Amino acid sequence: MATKNSPSKGTVVALAKSLIAGTNKHLGSTTQVMLAGGSYTAAQITSKLDQLVRLRTDVDAAKATTTAKLAVEKTDMPALRIFMDALVSFVKAAYGNAPDVLADFGLHPKVVTPLTVEAKAAAAAKRKATRAARNTMGSKQKKSVKGDVIGITLTPVTAAHPVVTTATSSPTAGATSTGATAAAPVPAASPAPVTAKPAS
Repeated sequence: MATKNSPSKGTVVALAKSLIAGTNKHLGSTTQVMLAGGSYTAAQITSKLDQLVRLRTDVDAAKATTTAKLAVEKTDMPALRIFMDALVSFVKAAYGNAPDVLADFGLHPKVVTPLTVEAKAAAAAKRKATRAARNTMGSKQKKSVKGDVIGITLTPVTAAHPVVTTATSSPTAGATSTGATAAAPVPAASPAPVTAKPAS
């Protein structure tokens, strides 16, 4: 496991390649080299270093291939899952009463375990408690619920009296449009006669 100060894997591979080149150039004529408690020829040294390089190269190639395959899986898998689910639904609908046939498809019928008396009683009590907690009422209970009226104030509305407008006839007009005769004008009062008294 690489530590904080350990060289990266890419750096290790680069170093291995450089060591191979240096071994071939300077240790090719050396008979044996003592390394890690063993004796190795130049060919054996380069062989081990080549193995290190190939391991890293193969891993990098596998990662690239895996990344590409994961991308293909992410793209194609949803449609394929929908197709498979549709086939499962078809097989269950066609052979739902034939457990042996379903087993041939790797499917198994849903087994419904009957509830015991205690389980039924517990389920009923739980439903009742849930309805009470949620204040859930049935249709008959809803009909029995009436709204409470505290008080009603009635404000009477009085209609305004209609105003009748009578057309005024002109003094010069002989009659109104309804045929009524216009009233005759009242003559002005004559001044009282003045009697002159003879001078005394």
